[in-house]
Amino acid sequence: MSLIINTFHSDKEILLSELISNLSDALDKIRNESWTDPSKLDSGKELHINLIPNKQARTLTIVDTGIGMTKADLTNNFGNITKSGTKVFMEALQAAARISKIGQFSAHFYSAYLVAEKVTVITKRNQDKQYGWESSAGGSFTVRTDTGEPMGRGTKVILQLKEDQTEYLEERRIKEIVKKHSQFIGYPITLFVEKKHDKEVSDDEAEEKEDKGEEKGKEEKESKDKPEIEDVGSDEGEEEKKMVTRRRRRLRKSTSIKKNSTKQSLSGSDILTTLLIRNTENSTRA
Repeated sequence: MSLIINTFHSDKEILLSELISNLSDALDKIRNESWTDPSKLDSGKELHINLIPNKQARTLTIVDTGIGMTKADLTNNFGNITKSGTKVFMEALQAAARISKIGQFSAHFYSAYLVAEKVTVITKRNQDKQYGWESSAGGSFTVRTDTGEPMGRGTKVILQLKEDQTEYLEERRIKEIVKKHSQFIGYPITLFVEKKHDKEVSDDEAEEKEDKGEEKGKEEKESKDKPEIEDVGSDEGEEEKKMVTRRRRRLRKSTSIKKNSTKQSLSGSDILTTLLIRNTENSTRA
């Protein structure tokens, strides 16, 4: 199967244009039905196509809000070609140009396997369940009731890209292919991209933030590492007070002694003076 796909689709760029073209047909179909029955758009009035690359998961997802498919549509549109082998696949390729049923995926859908190792289709039609189809182009496929995120209405194609085909996840490459092959699609095509925004900070602001961060970290560290301090200064204070009191007492005592000595000295002088006076008086009398 892979050999046949690569033989008929040597241009890998065709995969994206084919998928977008098929999804555009599905949008045409639901729009046409809404002209006679406006309630057909109650499940979603906006008609558009979204391209969602995911580099981490290595997937490219293409989503439409078109008519969607039933379980029978999945089996008829995809299953027969996958399981029937070379002969039916060749017939489908030859008949692909004659397919007139709007919204039906043609055999060219299998160009997706030029870059994908696995393809998953999730789809939901009005008043029907949500289904999933999956195949690795190995001759088998699975169809199941999908219990993932509700779609409302439409189809989601998830390409699990091969390791050497990640260029189809690049914004520049996707835009180039869409502009080249799908510029005449009549519905909005939105590409989801991841953008990183760098905020400019002045040197002063950067230094201030850095200083605040360091100061905060230092305070937290000091608070955490701060040892418990035992209060041993009170005894020393009391001892010092006692020493000061002793010194004051000694000083007072010394001062008191000096005062007493002075008084005694004065008293002795007075006695001596009195004796001399008395002696003089006695001499005079004699």
